[in-house]
Formats: sequence, C-alpha cells, structure tokens
Amino acid sequence: MSTAQDNLVAWLRDAHAMEKQAETMLKAQYERIKNYPDLKARIGQHLEETRQQAKSLETCLNQIGGGSSTIKDMAGKITAFGQGLSGLFVSDEIVKGSLASYTFEHFEIASYRILIAAAEFAGDRQTKAVCEGILKEEIAMAKWLEDNLSGVTEAFLTRAEADITAKR
Repeated sequence: MSTAQDNLVAWLRDAHAMEKQAETMLKAQYERIKNYPDLKARIGQHLEETRQQAKSLETCLNQIGGGSSTIKDMAGKITAFGQGLSGLFVSDEIVKGSLASYTFEHFEIASYRILIAAAEFAGDRQTKAVCEGILKEEIAMAKWLEDNLSGVTEAFLTRAEADITAKR
C-alpha cells in the first residue's frame, strides 16, 4: 500500500521529468524562432523560469528523501528532442509550436494542482508553497500564449501570403 508521501514523491519525480522535458522543448523552440520577437522573448523568459522550477522541484525531492528520477528525466528529454526535431519538417512550425506549448502549459497546470493537493494532504507545506509558485508561472505563460495565439497566427499568415519566411 502506498502512502500519501509515496505518491507525493512519485508525482514530484514526474513533475521534475516534465520540467526537464519542457526545458528541452523550449530551448529548441527558442533557438529556431527568427521572425517572431515577442514570442521568442516570452519563450526565453519561460525557459529560465522552467530551469528554476526544475531546480526547486529537485530541492523538494532531496528534502523529503525522494531524489529525482534519471530514467524519467532522460526519457522526457528524448521525447522533447524528437518533438523539437519534428518542427523542422513542417511549414507552419510557429503555429504548431504555439499550439503544442499552449497544450503543454495546461498539462503542467493540472499537474501542479494535483501536487498542491497531495502536498497539503501529506502536510508538506514547503512543497505546497513551491508548487503554488510554479503554478502561478505556468498560468501566466498559458495566459500569455492564449492572448497571443491570434497574433502569432495572423503574423504567420501575413508572412506566408507575402512569400516571406513564415515558418519560424
């Protein structure tokens, strides 16, 4: 039988692997964006937030004796690398990347809401506070993407119709 603490540790490991995957995806996306400066800047900002989030989760895991999962982290990085490469072969990479980012942010939001509830149940106030801080950053990124999806799409379509490099 698993305890609330066992589940919290397992889910924190999953979140750490998720953030390492996000870091790989964001870095690949950031490096390829050329013609969308606002999107590039926001992704760069979120990339730094994501790196800090992974460190914060690792600290939580170390404090409760869970450590991070190297296997999950590597699997996440390999998946993210493949996702990053997939954008090289589509003409609407910037739009599909925005869609994927928006979707992934909502996956992260749900994950952190679960972690907050689990930390509360387990009586781990420090982990709860860390996850609440991360949740705020994920919500802010999802909101920024939501507010800018139309603009990115319109910029892509304008560039595509003018036969200007629109992909990235």
